[in-house]
Amino acid sequence: MNPIAKKLSFRARIVTGAAAVALAGAGTFGAVSATAAPSSNTAKSAPAASPATDTKNLTHTTHLTLAAATKAAQAAVDAAKQEGQKISVAVVDRNGNTLVQLRGDGAGPQSYESAAKKAYTAVSWNAPTSELVKRLDQAPTLKDIPGTLFLAGGAPVQSQGAPIAGIGVAGAPSGAADEQFAQAGAQALGK
Repeated sequence: MNPIAKKLSFRARIVTGAAAVALAGAGTFGAVSATAAPSSNTAKSAPAASPATDTKNLTHTTHLTLAAATKAAQAAVDAAKQEGQKISVAVVDRNGNTLVQLRGDGAGPQSYESAAKKAYTAVSWNAPTSELVKRLDQAPTLKDIPGTLFLAGGAPVQSQGAPIAGIGVAGAPSGAADEQFAQAGAQALGK
């Protein structure tokens, strides 16, 4: 008798044998099922997937192109550089996803993340973040929403009154200057 079989109890040999038979049976059944031809009734009765053609079930959104987002970010960095400021800038799409993020030469390490949060906050509320700071008096828990930063320096980008992007700037000595540079980025899109 096999030395391994001697070590296994009678019960273990039964369970192992049953498992082997089950696996062999499942493999055979799967192979037969996979090669079986569909009946002619099945092919005719199964409806083909139809596209959603009813426009009431669809929504359309407008997004910045990567080229436009890059143009806006560079315009913000250039405006800050003209003023002798070292900033970071982020441009996010309507859904808050980062499209472009630039860290200007010499910008502080905290400015990179702050710029992205300001951009996200601006597009989320379709308002400059300097205006949103004022809302904290009436709703102080707004600042607890993940990913947001209620400091001046974020500007929304709109198309037909709807937000399509946000530009956030951080690193200048004041929020007002950050927002001025974010607005310069937004204005570059109109040129």
